[in-house]
Amino acid sequence: MTRPTALVTGGAGFIGTNVARELLRDGYAVVVLDDLSGGKERHVPPGAQFRRGDICDAALVESLFAEFRFDYVFHLAAYAAEGLSHFIKRFNYTNNVVGSVNLINAAVNAGTVRCFVFTSSIAVYGIGMPPMTESQHPAPEDPYGIAKFTIEQELRVTREMFGLPYIIFRPHNVYGEYQNIGDRYRNVIGIFMNQALRGEPFTIFGDGEQTRAFSYIADVAPVIARSVTVPEAYNETFNIGGDNVYTVNTLAAETAAAMGVPLSVDHLQARNEVHSAYASHDKVRKVFDLDDAPVPLPEGLQRMADWVRREGPDEPSVFEAVEVRRNLPPSWLAVLRH
Repeated sequence: MTRPTALVTGGAGFIGTNVARELLRDGYAVVVLDDLSGGKERHVPPGAQFRRGDICDAALVESLFAEFRFDYVFHLAAYAAEGLSHFIKRFNYTNNVVGSVNLINAAVNAGTVRCFVFTSSIAVYGIGMPPMTESQHPAPEDPYGIAKFTIEQELRVTREMFGLPYIIFRPHNVYGEYQNIGDRYRNVIGIFMNQALRGEPFTIFGDGEQTRAFSYIADVAPVIARSVTVPEAYNETFNIGGDNVYTVNTLAAETAAAMGVPLSVDHLQARNEVHSAYASHDKVRKVFDLDDAPVPLPEGLQRMADWVRREGPDEPSVFEAVEVRRNLPPSWLAVLRH
């Protein structure tokens, strides 16, 4: 029997690497497409075919669909720096909208794709009263959330016009092994752990009383990978991630404990961001029959910390192609001026 073939975009990145590993365990033939802007080729799991390339390259995308005749698409490639997205609008929409549309076009044209799985974000909800539920009408507050909601809408109209089935997941604050800890603009836990390795204080924007729920990768990747085997999930949207809510200050203390370092915090000027963002997961639990409680934050942090210590520190990245510098957080602007 021929194995089903799955394309995983962003499969050298954090969530994509973990989803690709799950698919390989389940017997899929996996092709990973990644431009390595945020991922590492050594993280691509053995057994997957790796193609280095950009989803914004429409000709490349079309050629891959023609070559492999994909049964499933797991679209996890994105530049997910929500706060930075205000200042890189063109880059954000090119990568997160135009690149995604290239994949949708190719899936329709190929005629072989049984389901298109898309990782959106709870950023689509905006300032809505938490916990956010799938029944709430999205009202994103930043270009990243707007881009994600645009593709959610595009998948709906594509299904209506061309019959392409889809599944949308809205994860939030996912952390764990294979995360890029050298990105200074996103993934707060990775940023904290990298700062711990480098002997630096943890940097927190504002007073640190912002609240979030944090999602360990093992509670997210397996559900995304097996979603295409659950008929009830087709053409539906799901929040997915952790339930317990923490302030960023509490997260900093828990991360310091996991890394075995004294807590040292440098509070920076507050930036424009949603103060409280966490979601309800009743729908995903019901449809996917999830009985196990999510991995507790201290346990997940310890697993990630053990991996991070083996990997070692990264030099924090600098996004040089900032398009709008007005109102850029001073700490980011200072980096760009060096």
